[in-house]
Amino acid sequence: MKYKIVQETKPTLKTFGKYKAKAIHNGEVGNHQIIKEVAEHLGTSEGDVLGVMMGLSAVINRHLRRGDKVRLDTWGLMKLEIESDKVDRPEEFRARKHIRGVRLHFLPESEKGKPELYQDITYEKAKD
Repeated sequence: MKYKIVQETKPTLKTFGKYKAKAIHNGEVGNHQIIKEVAEHLGTSEGDVLGVMMGLSAVINRHLRRGDKVRLDTWGLMKLEIESDKVDRPEEFRARKHIRGVRLHFLPESEKGKPELYQDITYEKAKD
């Protein structure tokens, strides 16, 4: 995984002005490439894989919107979390005013706190 060193630019953070590593992404892989590779891996048609992906997406999204956590073996846990402003007293809270949005949290499956997804990652500083 390549990275570059960048300075924290958000003045509200305690770490403002300090330096940190930031991942450099090589590109983006879309549905077509994923479907093609899965079909090759399974020895099935791309149409079958697309159908399963669409069905899986619809079912997972429905459960997440209902407030369920979704755990997929060998992959991890997905859940939606609310981002909101803070108020001084609970009775002051108004959903329309204070909820800023919803974010998807993905926690990769791990054994004893070591996610397989993160194993064998090597780090390389990108050339400037």
